[in-house]
Amino acid sequence: MQFFKDLNLSAFTAGFVAVLVGFTSSVAIVFQAAQAFHATPAEIASWMWALGMGMGLCSVIPSLWLKKPVMVAWSTPGAAVLATAGLAGGFSMGEAVAAFMVSAALITLFGITGWFEKAMNRIPVAIASALLAGVLARFGIQAFSAAQTALPLVLLMLAIYLLGKRLLPRYAVVLTLVGAVVFVAARGQLAWSEMAFSFAMPVFVMPQFSFAAIVSLAIPLFVVTMASQNLPGVAAIYAAGYGPDSADGGIPISKVITLSGMATLVLAPFGAFALNLGAITAAICMGREAHEDPARRYTAAVSCGAMYIVIGIFGAAITGLLTAFPKELVVAIAGLALLGSIGSGLAAAVKDESHREAALITFLVTLSGVVIAGVGSAFWGVVAGALALFVQQYGQQGRESLSAPAPDARTISKP
Repeated sequence: MQFFKDLNLSAFTAGFVAVLVGFTSSVAIVFQAAQAFHATPAEIASWMWALGMGMGLCSVIPSLWLKKPVMVAWSTPGAAVLATAGLAGGFSMGEAVAAFMVSAALITLFGITGWFEKAMNRIPVAIASALLAGVLARFGIQAFSAAQTALPLVLLMLAIYLLGKRLLPRYAVVLTLVGAVVFVAARGQLAWSEMAFSFAMPVFVMPQFSFAAIVSLAIPLFVVTMASQNLPGVAAIYAAGYGPDSADGGIPISKVITLSGMATLVLAPFGAFALNLGAITAAICMGREAHEDPARRYTAAVSCGAMYIVIGIFGAAITGLLTAFPKELVVAIAGLALLGSIGSGLAAAVKDESHREAALITFLVTLSGVVIAGVGSAFWGVVAGALALFVQQYGQQGRESLSAPAPDARTISKP
């Protein structure tokens, strides 16, 4: 099979790091969201099954079909919205499931019609690059902030990474991860007691549609998923050179969004609240660290998706395995793995002097993490940058956009 010929150690490691980062950084929020609707332990396990199967299949199938790295993740800000709104509104699990389905239907509609992709095509390359850099830079900052509580570990990881980049650049992240795991294991810092081997079984919940749940849960879930997840997810695709305007056709964004919406619709009664394009995990699997050959980076996405499926099947056991790693190790490996993508995004964002200030505003607002009206900073960063660009360049010609051929978009794909 061609996949196994294209797969190498760095691609598999990139997939593992993507799972490790994407899962451990937000699984607690997903648990809180489920508990907000009074979920039983069996229903929480069902949520992990549905999310794991949904993310896994929506990443593996299109990646193998297109030979492009397609990354689908759960909506972390969506889970945060559900955790807050669920407690405040006192909604039942049936009402929550109905809200998931309404949100999924809206996402599917925006995918089928191409409305979201058309809106993205009007965003200048500099703004999109700054958006992605702002999203990823938080992980870079957290990597070094972790030194406050785990200085020896972070210093060791940084040393291994820098030496790896000098001597074996393709395996720098692999060596860093292995070195960090050996270090924390030797110090007895792996929480193996959290391990519990058991299969996750799907639990069907009958949806109960109500106007209050649609207004309080479905609409906010849809808005934050599109603005805070799919928006930077599309930016990651363009930044890596896999946009629909690329020479080989790239990743069909509208079709992938449609797929994620339909998968959510089918799996919602079992706990899949929102599936969307990945951003952080996509940057890890689409970068040069995953594979030197862009045509083979799809193997990292397939590896990541396969691990998500395993998580869905084994539920609590894999949850315990991934959460056994110290949080400092997780944030440090994420930050180091994303350094190349952060640097490339910033370089593309400030390359054009006419767009530089607007791009910097986008970057800083996105990096700030500000949340207004329940919508995250990724959306407000684009809004702020677009307004700045409008004020500075209204009436001028030659605005570059993501849909137009742009050297900047190509520069991002070659970190």
